[in-house]
Amino acid sequence: MSYEEKIKELKINLPEAKAPVGNYVATKVSGKMLFVSGQISIDEAGQLIKGKVGKDLDTEAGYNAAKRCALSIIAQVKKACDNDLSKVKSCVKLTGFVNSTDDFIDQPKVLNGASDLIASVFGDAGMHARAAVSTNSLPLGVSVEVDAIFELK
Repeated sequence: MSYEEKIKELKINLPEAKAPVGNYVATKVSGKMLFVSGQISIDEAGQLIKGKVGKDLDTEAGYNAAKRCALSIIAQVKKACDNDLSKVKSCVKLTGFVNSTDDFIDQPKVLNGASDLIASVFGDAGMHARAAVSTNSLPLGVSVEVDAIFELK
């Protein structure tokens, strides 16, 4: 089953691959490696998912925010691959940043939202290395930001 077929089977609607708002690019290909800039938590209506996990959002809401970041990552990958996800060989690594309270310790559970989605779409090729990092603030007050590295065929 192709990645596109898997996306349809899972009833996933990819968001628009947003252009960066700063002096950087959304994606960069170097050799066979595709680097995806950090994608922030934005809901289905295009609204920012804001707040601190552990205060404003619980772990499940953080998980869903990370999942939304992964959807944006896939949209960026698709755009970088000229709308052809069959060019993806594997997801190499995700790095996730969780805007969380000082005493919140479940950043890995939050980042599972992104990891689970990538694995469900890309199967074995979606299994990746990962870092889950706590931070006291993220751009625009969002709850989660995730960047990615993919290997292309």
